[in-house]
Amino acid sequence: MTRTKLTKDSPVIIVGAGVFGLSSALHLSQAGYKNITVFDKQPYADNAYSTAEGADAASADFNKVMRMSYGDEIEYQRLAFDGIKTWNAWNEQIRSSKPEDLPKGLKPSDLIWNNCGFLRMSLDGELSAIERATLANITREGLRHTQFMLGDPEDEKRAISYFGKDKWEKKSDPFGRKKQGKKLVGVFDSTAGFVEASKACTWVMHLCRKNGVRFVLGEKEGQVTSFIKNANGRTVGIRTASGAEYRSELVILAAGGWTPSLFPPVSSLLETTAGSVVYFQLPPKEQAPDLWDKFSPDNFPVFAYGGWSKGNGIGGFPRTEDGIVKIGYRGTKYTNYEDIEDPVTGKKHRISVPKTRYWPQPSDPAITKQAVDAIKEVVKEAMPELMAIGITGCRNCWYIDSLDNSFLVDRVPNDDGMLICSGGSGHGFKFLPILGREVVKIIERPEEKNSYGKLWQWRTKENGPKNGLEQGETGPRNWKRQVMATKEDWQFTESSRL
Repeated sequence: MTRTKLTKDSPVIIVGAGVFGLSSALHLSQAGYKNITVFDKQPYADNAYSTAEGADAASADFNKVMRMSYGDEIEYQRLAFDGIKTWNAWNEQIRSSKPEDLPKGLKPSDLIWNNCGFLRMSLDGELSAIERATLANITREGLRHTQFMLGDPEDEKRAISYFGKDKWEKKSDPFGRKKQGKKLVGVFDSTAGFVEASKACTWVMHLCRKNGVRFVLGEKEGQVTSFIKNANGRTVGIRTASGAEYRSELVILAAGGWTPSLFPPVSSLLETTAGSVVYFQLPPKEQAPDLWDKFSPDNFPVFAYGGWSKGNGIGGFPRTEDGIVKIGYRGTKYTNYEDIEDPVTGKKHRISVPKTRYWPQPSDPAITKQAVDAIKEVVKEAMPELMAIGITGCRNCWYIDSLDNSFLVDRVPNDDGMLICSGGSGHGFKFLPILGREVVKIIERPEEKNSYGKLWQWRTKENGPKNGLEQGETGPRNWKRQVMATKEDWQFTESSRL
């Protein structure tokens, strides 16, 4: 099929205003494209990506991990380091802005990127193979000085010199394992931390608008329901829930967890899965100053307790400015299979789709008892001061996993009118400033297939594990097989002891 050449004036439609869609829109506009429109069913201009006000995409959240640690996947490590420069620049731009020049949800004192560090703890007394590979790659890049192995005399000495003794003890042992006579094994990554997700998305939407990108948002006008094809099967536009049709030279489908249900053919590569999150709302600062101090980003790092997505899959964050401590569980990536009709063929597919607090209809927030029990076990062992508070809120964060945890950024085979930009696999947010740079390269020079073009191309995997995709609806992760936690399960009472 002959590929249509895009010009800077060609109409480009982006479906989805999350990380992948926003980054693509920003970099396309910076590259001189003048006719970009982003569609999303969420009224983000009104709710500022706030989960409390209805935003339910994975990109909308208090915080996301910023890490450079990628084992032997050096392409992601390098991309993350590249992005840090822009995160730092954005912090400075926001800090120097007048309040009236910032969008709703942002103020000059906001840091959308916080370099509080990332503590990756081992519970079996040894560094994992992934940690060892990370250290090797970071050393190869000349950045070993940014990493501190717990218990290593030389690294401990460097850390005390860099952070000061008191700060280092708080950052490296926030759970008091030394006082309990327990081993302290792991790595503290001084280059890492967290980004304030909803605020970061709000900022990038603001930058896009300043560059002339248009946004069509809302349940009717912004919700894409199907794609328009020409006689040759090429995508030439979209239809929305309002019945309106919009034509384009290129459609970029960046709908996160909604990607497979909008375009069923991609379900062989991508699967929507849920990560479980709980919140602990600290008492007011004047009532619990010690707790606010302990969980402050100045003293408390982002942490992975025994492995972020391995083992128990527990990780967490310092408190927010409102005193919320968030802890997540990814030990099981839940699926939710439903009948989805392909609007082109009319054929029905069984596809995992998001089931959020607000979608497909409003419901009380609930996560699985398996997730709650796993989180409570870690809290009792590592953060007992949170037990008296109990879990005060929860959320299922519906990610889009690829069959190998690498992104998918490529044109659909035999349809150069549509490019899939998805597959964040729970680690995409940190690339908000930089992902779109590679998307533009893939769009403009697809024949070159640079390292990211090759890594993110359309692919198949016939045999072996596929990141859980091989389980399908019959697997143990199916939402319909889970037991939901009750509000009683949220509390650390005798009746809900593990």
